[in-house]
Amino acid sequence: MKITEHIKKAQGKTLFSFEIIPPRKGQHIQKLYDNIDPLMEFKPPFIDVTTSREEYIYIKKNDGLLERRITRMRPGTVGICSSIMHKYDVDTVPHVLCGGFTREETEYVLVDCHYLGIENVMALRGDAMKHESYFTPVENGHHYASELVAQISELNKGRYLHDIIDTPHPTDFCIGVAGYPEKHLESPSMEADLRRLKQKVDAGADYVVTQMFFDNKKYFEFVEAARAIGITVPIIPGIKPVSVQRHLNVLPQIFRINLPDDLVKEIEKSSNNNQVREIGIEWAVQQSRELIAAGVPVVHYYSMGRSDNIKAIASQVF
Repeated sequence: MKITEHIKKAQGKTLFSFEIIPPRKGQHIQKLYDNIDPLMEFKPPFIDVTTSREEYIYIKKNDGLLERRITRMRPGTVGICSSIMHKYDVDTVPHVLCGGFTREETEYVLVDCHYLGIENVMALRGDAMKHESYFTPVENGHHYASELVAQISELNKGRYLHDIIDTPHPTDFCIGVAGYPEKHLESPSMEADLRRLKQKVDAGADYVVTQMFFDNKKYFEFVEAARAIGITVPIIPGIKPVSVQRHLNVLPQIFRINLPDDLVKEIEKSSNNNQVREIGIEWAVQQSRELIAAGVPVVHYYSMGRSDNIKAIASQVF
């Protein structure tokens, strides 16, 4: 079932969903199941599965020189989605990236999703590689998520690349995109970032999931501004609980977000990460309750490979 259909079927009740990261190469999928199992009691209608782009690794040769090679450390997003669907009877949302993929490779991924009965995809540009100052697409890849959304929309009309297939059985993907309550780190202004979001919606996006935020006021202002420029699709808030002390520095640095000073002061007073975890849980509980009271369609949690704190939050909220 499509995400938009799940939201419509809920008839105003806020749904619970979460995002997982595929295991690193060489690890077993059971580790993933062990983190999903505790969250299934909250009846998520869908689970997001992230995709990682390629990375450079350096291999030392016999002559002492280093050889640079490309690898993917967390492969298997589509296969994991299929496994989760069949194990838990739940819809999955694979993340599809511009970064590291040609248009042809993107089409292959989407065709595989269609074959497997996956009805939802999250279309993202992805990050620049570690050695890049700015995002650079691969040759014949997409520069922007709006271009990726447009390609998926064309498939939904039965139009494949190079006009090599004309089919009466087009795909019918429900397309999600990212939104940034505190703007994307590369955008020159909040207004410019909202115009980018509208381009994605105009290209065919069906719903928006936000970047993590820790001040609900940022979300409410973002939704109001999006509605003011004609964005009418559902906007799902994304929540991540702080769990370790270093998040005070890491999260603002990586995601260019602000942490409320009340949260910062509480974490700074803590003497260990167990205390930080409890602070993060309580903060996310209060965020979630306020968002649910405001009637958001879904509260979406970024689990980052762990489910214990998400379970603690959901137990108090759902």
